[in-house]
Amino acid sequence: MRLITPANRGLEIEPQAKGSPMTSDERTRTEIDSLGSMEIPAGAYWGIHTARALENFPISKRPISVYPALIVALATVKQAAARANVELGVLSAEKGSLIDQACQRIIDGEFHEEFVVGVIQGGAGTSTNMNANEVITNVALELGGRPKGDYAYISPIDHTNRSQSTNDVYPTAIKIALSFSLQTLLDELALLQDSFSRKSAEFRHLLKVGRTQLQDAVPMTLGQEFHGFATTLGEDHARLVETRWLLAEINLGATAIGTGITADPRYAATVVSHLNRITGLSCETAPDLIESTSDAGAFMSFSGTLKRSAIKLSKICNDLRLLSSGPQAGFGEINLPAVQAGSSIMPGKVNPVIPEVVNQVAFSVVGADMTVTMAAEAGQLQLNAFEPVIAHSLLQSITWMAQACHTLRINCIDGITANEERLQTMVGSSVGVITALTPFIGYSAAAALAKTALLTKRNIADLVVESELMTREEVTRQLSPARLSGLESLTTAIPILDGTAPTSTEGEVHTSLEGSGQP
Repeated sequence: MRLITPANRGLEIEPQAKGSPMTSDERTRTEIDSLGSMEIPAGAYWGIHTARALENFPISKRPISVYPALIVALATVKQAAARANVELGVLSAEKGSLIDQACQRIIDGEFHEEFVVGVIQGGAGTSTNMNANEVITNVALELGGRPKGDYAYISPIDHTNRSQSTNDVYPTAIKIALSFSLQTLLDELALLQDSFSRKSAEFRHLLKVGRTQLQDAVPMTLGQEFHGFATTLGEDHARLVETRWLLAEINLGATAIGTGITADPRYAATVVSHLNRITGLSCETAPDLIESTSDAGAFMSFSGTLKRSAIKLSKICNDLRLLSSGPQAGFGEINLPAVQAGSSIMPGKVNPVIPEVVNQVAFSVVGADMTVTMAAEAGQLQLNAFEPVIAHSLLQSITWMAQACHTLRINCIDGITANEERLQTMVGSSVGVITALTPFIGYSAAAALAKTALLTKRNIADLVVESELMTREEVTRQLSPARLSGLESLTTAIPILDGTAPTSTEGEVHTSLEGSGQP
């Protein structure tokens, strides 16, 4: 027999040499499974199945308790099962009540530290399911005034796992955990979108140079740029909301492969009804339980939507880093909050560390999506054995995404300021603004003036007026922030040039519209 202690349950287990004496002073209890017996610390709520998993899977160094939503989800599934089993008469009211109470305590946040198996494990999630069964059972036994390990009274398998299999409990719990976590991400995305929207309003009057392919383009406002960021996040919020239906279809009641073996024929409908009341979700039993037990397509689609959101958020952070680059030799259009010293050797240096960490989260989400894709493909016949890595990948991605949105909003976006003087200087000297005048002076004249402006560093408006192609009043009107940014459009048709200098009529520039019959 081998002893698993709290000191070595942290996923670094070294089996004792055969025949060596036990060195722990902690009292133990003996538990037996089909492979033999093991000594379990008397105070542990987990049991022999969990102990074997600790020995077998010292891989990730991360217990499943790092995802509280998964622990709560497992408890809700077990609670719904207990209530359904009592209702159907396959579990006594007394035992069902104790299991129900134990589940509620876990839902309320207790005993999470007892969920110790590693997030990466073989067995299609069996170790996670058994960890849950053992903890719930031993909490229930204590509530009933009985010692831990008294499985003759309440058994982890015969009672807590009644009418269930890992193959329907585990994927259902993953979907519920993702549903809980999704709401957190949606809330953070909405708050981040609001933050960008407030900055859009704050910067609505600040004209700047737009850029395409990192080259100067036509003007816009800084407010428009930030409004675009807000719109992007709003679109991703909508796409993530649409994924809820992917998580709503569950296979609870399928048991081993989808045939419902060992479960009452009424169980599937009954347990889903209880589950929805407990969670507040709108889960539905899959129409084909055999298909849903083996197919991981829903996880792959959900992962793809997460990746889309992560990539677009990362692109926004790339833009923020560019716009704030400098402060002297870069774009320097905006100032990100200084949250930490940027160098151990260069005094005064401050780096865009918040956008950088969000970029890295996005890279991780992309990698996790590939993992989910490969795990979904690797399923065989009636079961996908690789759902543990799917669960870990998705739960890590959605958790990190929510936290990234939070820190980006609090530690960066809310504190961004505009470098107004630099924006004005750059727009004033930008040849891109002459694009707005091409309908009035022609492309050739505009190109020549743009070349002159680049060579002489002169102001475009001054060059146009000096060339007597337009009056100062006309140039000022057409190069106003509202016109340049498209917030205000022309009230008449733009004229076709006839080779003569344009004239002004009622504040607008007009020439004849050839062949149109219009003034």
